[in-house]
Amino acid sequence: MYSKILIANRGEVAVRVIRACREMGIQTVAVYSEADEEALHTNMADESYCIGGPLVKDSYLNMNAIITVAKETHAEAIHPGYGMLSENPDFAKACQDNGIAFIGPDWEIMKKMGQKDAARAIAEKAGVPVTKGSKILSDVGEAMEEAEKCGYPILLKARAGGGGKGIRIVRNKEEMAHAYTSVYEEASSAFGDGAMYLEKYLENVKHIEVQILADSQGKVIVLGDRDCSIQRKNQKLIEECPAPTLSEKTRQELYDAAVRLVKEVHYTTVGTIEFLVTSQKEFYFMEMNTRLQVEHSVTEMVCGIDIVKWQIRTASGFPIPFDQQDVRTDGHAIECRICAENPKDFRPACGTIEILHVPGGPNVRFDSAVYQDYEVTPFYDSMLGKLIVCSSTREESIRKMKSSLSEFVLYGVDNNRDLHMKLMENKEFENGTYTTGLLRGNNEI
Repeated sequence: MYSKILIANRGEVAVRVIRACREMGIQTVAVYSEADEEALHTNMADESYCIGGPLVKDSYLNMNAIITVAKETHAEAIHPGYGMLSENPDFAKACQDNGIAFIGPDWEIMKKMGQKDAARAIAEKAGVPVTKGSKILSDVGEAMEEAEKCGYPILLKARAGGGGKGIRIVRNKEEMAHAYTSVYEEASSAFGDGAMYLEKYLENVKHIEVQILADSQGKVIVLGDRDCSIQRKNQKLIEECPAPTLSEKTRQELYDAAVRLVKEVHYTTVGTIEFLVTSQKEFYFMEMNTRLQVEHSVTEMVCGIDIVKWQIRTASGFPIPFDQQDVRTDGHAIECRICAENPKDFRPACGTIEILHVPGGPNVRFDSAVYQDYEVTPFYDSMLGKLIVCSSTREESIRKMKSSLSEFVLYGVDNNRDLHMKLMENKEFENGTYTTGLLRGNNEI
């Protein structure tokens, strides 16, 4: 087991990892930008070092600076969190080349599964269904040809990255040229890779993901599933565990498919396989996230397993001592992402948090790195925190979330609490039949 870990991230996830390390008796090293000198993760870690200016390219994406700090502080491992460098195989390889453990899968596996076109091919080899699609496109002309073969609407997808970037829905050939250019420019800017492919776009489906944990001895454990269908512009807003309306037959088929895929690539540590499930109960592989997910918290609330701790343990070579039948799934958990954004046009908001009151009570959790007088800057992701509740039934969890949202107070920075309150009252959400098509346009619900 590691004795010192550097956390190559910021905000809520850095705080989450630091807390897990503290409980495990592991020392922590934080890195921070000039804008994050007073950030919570900066002050919570045993050691903290500034690595650059406020822009992520100058700090949290500065691989050389991060590895230099790790070596100088004798950190044995680096935890990348999510976002930032968490799915960058070059960073994982650089850690390996410098004798530092990367808390995640091997860089070669990460590279394979991080390129969505390659991941589709691996899924097919493992017998996991995939939607009709293309290989990497050479130009917009080829994109139009492949789209005609698939049939509109189609989805243009950058092969790299995630977080809702580099994705566009194209409904007809007139939209293709603009969408192709937009995806190329956005993916090139965000991931340094403008390559893209297309696949058939499935409308009004369920976005279901399966959480897995695997060790270096070949054991693969499924820690349940999550419904992440409520999204705005490809960004998840609400997640729940387990997925409502999913039949036990389909659920088991998803679990079996996820395990086959994980074993096909000899994957180790925490990962998530994402699927699209149709109203006819057909499902298709979407992508694999080779890292910790933002929404891992709802799974923890239901299964009682600290996913971050087990991610660290399995990365260090520690075998999983329990079996699939030992994993319990008690109750139902819901998570609302509280984001700093203008409630009218949903643009990211900035400012100073003047008043903050966080709800409490049994099985109510707010994972965050903000505090009263905290300054929300324009440099980073707009998520302020995750409000998570768990009860014995889904109906009770919805009531608990309504109560928690009504108690949640944050003044000084615009946020989306009211949108979540509306969603909790939405009939499709209440009966669990909602799909990825629930939020359209300007979030009319």
